[in-house]
Amino acid sequence: MKINSFLNLVLLATTLTIASQKFAHGQSKLVGHWPLLENAKDISGNGRNGDAMNVEFGAEGASFNGRDARITIGKADPLFRGNFSISVDLYTEDKLTDVIGDILSYYNSDIRRGFNFSVMNYAGVTNAQSNWRNVHFGITDGKANAEWQDCGRPGANMYIRSLTVFDGDLYASTWEPAEGDRGHIYRYEGGQKWVDVGSPDPANCISTLAVFNGQLYAGSELYSGGGSSLPLSTNEAHGGVVYRYEGGKSWTSMGKVADVRSVSGLAVYDGQLYAGTGSTGAWRDRPRHRGMYRFDGPGNWVDCGCPDLRIVHLGVHNDTLFGLSYDDGGFFEYQGGTDWKQLGPIPETTQAYAMAVYQSKVQVATWPTGSVYELDGPQKWIHRGRLGEEKEVMGMSVYNGSLYAGTLPLANVYRYDGNSKWTDTGQLDKTPDVKYRRAWSMAVFDGKLFCGVLPSGHIHSLNVGQNATYDRALSAGWQNLTVTRSESNVKLYVNGKHVATSDADSPEVGELCNGGPLTVGSGQHDFLNGKLRDLKVYQGVLSDSQIRRANR
Repeated sequence: MKINSFLNLVLLATTLTIASQKFAHGQSKLVGHWPLLENAKDISGNGRNGDAMNVEFGAEGASFNGRDARITIGKADPLFRGNFSISVDLYTEDKLTDVIGDILSYYNSDIRRGFNFSVMNYAGVTNAQSNWRNVHFGITDGKANAEWQDCGRPGANMYIRSLTVFDGDLYASTWEPAEGDRGHIYRYEGGQKWVDVGSPDPANCISTLAVFNGQLYAGSELYSGGGSSLPLSTNEAHGGVVYRYEGGKSWTSMGKVADVRSVSGLAVYDGQLYAGTGSTGAWRDRPRHRGMYRFDGPGNWVDCGCPDLRIVHLGVHNDTLFGLSYDDGGFFEYQGGTDWKQLGPIPETTQAYAMAVYQSKVQVATWPTGSVYELDGPQKWIHRGRLGEEKEVMGMSVYNGSLYAGTLPLANVYRYDGNSKWTDTGQLDKTPDVKYRRAWSMAVFDGKLFCGVLPSGHIHSLNVGQNATYDRALSAGWQNLTVTRSESNVKLYVNGKHVATSDADSPEVGELCNGGPLTVGSGQHDFLNGKLRDLKVYQGVLSDSQIRRANR
């Protein structure tokens, strides 16, 4: 009996040792499982039940209203100490009248530590709709001091007007004022290489880009250069035409928008494409032609009215299409037909340049105080601080839990650190002997934040922590999203297919534990507009084969 007992103990010890070795070499253990069908209970046996607020549960999953619904799961630190994996099913509608928002967030904004998991629908990034249904997962420990990297100058441009992610690539549109030249669109090939994909319009600027119905659209503009205190362009050909990309260098005209000289912004709202037209400053025919138009098919642009102030850039949030104006601090809500509601004037502001949804609120970039204001209701605005001593705030984007904003006259990019504090992350354009430099356009691509500038015409990228992005439009309906965090990287999977890994040059990220909860359906960007089900958290890294099998 003693010998048998001894042998049993040896066998048990050997089994435990082998099991621990397997776990150390990539085996995973389920530590949290929330089906999200009837409630927010954890059925893994670990007792981490969630506290649901305004969430509707049903046979298809938990519905989040995009306004105030979320689930909070406390005592989350043990879930994310070391390597981990997360799997969740996400449902989104095809036609959107809101951003999609955050899937999960385990993040302490005071120390910028944790992870952010969201779907990016960013309209109003100055001229562009920069990201359309792109998935982002990123981790950061708040310690790394990332530096901007020069990604080159597309063509002979002096002004990167738009950056937009489309079908796995990053595209840039430009102002190229030299005699005989015109605006171009370029595709990023990595490093400092850009490939010219066309110059469809005789105007000197391709001002705006957006993804609509699975295709890339671009709008043209006559830009003089005088607004940036640069010599006037000799190319005075009018813009005002929208084009659809057909591949290669081929573009098809979707028609001229009324008789405007510029298409200054494009955005998708409720399944339709809208265009703002009011950026050209030297030609003011108010109110008839300086408003917004809806695309109803090639050559058919429907007048959506003009509220006696120009409608230039366009943004979307909480079932509202917004119009930003370059006149009198105007900021408007579109109410259908040709009707608009004034939500401004924004205090101490004459021009509104961009908007971003950060911490579930609309943030607006302004001139001439170099400030960001938060919309708190009609004619109600909260000052979120001035960015250094700058005069103008331009492109803004949410990236790995933080809000970033570019400026004029120095072309710096600042990060918002709460309580009206803005931290300078670097100057991106140091062209000598000019009055103005602009950090104008932004987009999140390949796990990085990209920013385009004037007058050098360069594009720069910033890599904060480790990030993986799905740079194609996530299809509507139910999709499975899985992420893994190992010692060296993070990976992102869509429906079992590996789609992205954090960059090889990503800074090392250490401890993520931050004392905060795991928040489901809410985070640094916005409340989720969609449904979730079958949320699972694993200790350890799921293998590619495990993830594929789970999605069969």
